Amino acid sequence: MDLIEKGSQTAKDGFKNEKDIVNKFNNWKKDNNAKSWLKIMGYKLTEIEYVEAIILSGYKTDVQIQVTIKLKKAIDVENLQVKLVSNPKGFNQIDKRWVDKYVEMWLIPDNVTKILKKYTGELKPTIKNPRDQRRTFIDEFSKINQNILVNWLESYKTLIVNDIIKGRGKFAAEWMLVAQKIDLNARWVLKPINVVTNHFGNGKVLITKQGNIKIGNITMQRKGGDGGRETAKMLQFKINPAELFEV
Repeated sequence: MDLIEKGSQTAKDGFKNEKDIVNKFNNWKKDNNAKSWLKIMGYKLTEIEYVEAIILSGYKTDVQIQVTIKLKKAIDVENLQVKLVSNPKGFNQIDKRWVDKYVEMWLIPDNVTKILKKYTGELKPTIKNPRDQRRTFIDEFSKINQNILVNWLESYKTLIVNDIIKGRGKFAAEWMLVAQKIDLNARWVLKPINVVTNHFGNGKVLITKQGNIKIGNITMQRKGGDGGRETAKMLQFKINPAELFEV
């Protein structure tokens, strides 16, 4: 299979950050990687008049590419999410917020909210002898509460997966570019965001052996770390972007 058709290719040089991606698109006439990306996005290179890429902050889209097509007098816009990983199992945080923010987004009912806040540590454990005095792991809740959480996540899985990977509004991501560098080798893969959400959201909601939650191929967990600061109590979602090389 043609590597371009598969959306994946090796690269002589790694990509250090979003700025490198922007520079490649802005120098697309001389950059083979950028030419490949534009082809995957559905463009005929001979019909492109101008390409301008910019970095965005605070959205699911990291890089926005504006493509001017000859004769059409129209500008196409492509929203690109960039994930840079350094090993085959480079887990990457894709979303992190306070539980109350997710309550606003997804209209989470009070009983589920309480479970999530105990899980992150915003509410202290009320069980005897918790594994961690700061919070309650999912497998430490009663079976009834475990089922309440799992059933709610299963019911809202599509919305959750789309929000944490794709986002909403005019800066929602339309593509994901994963760039991986291992030792001296580098490779990339570019996939439509719907392929990404289908892959990572595919599968049931499960409680892991560590007492966290898996939503398909997405891990939901307490953020932790942060030197014990309050932000350790936020809820986060993580994926392994390198999985897209096999999709």
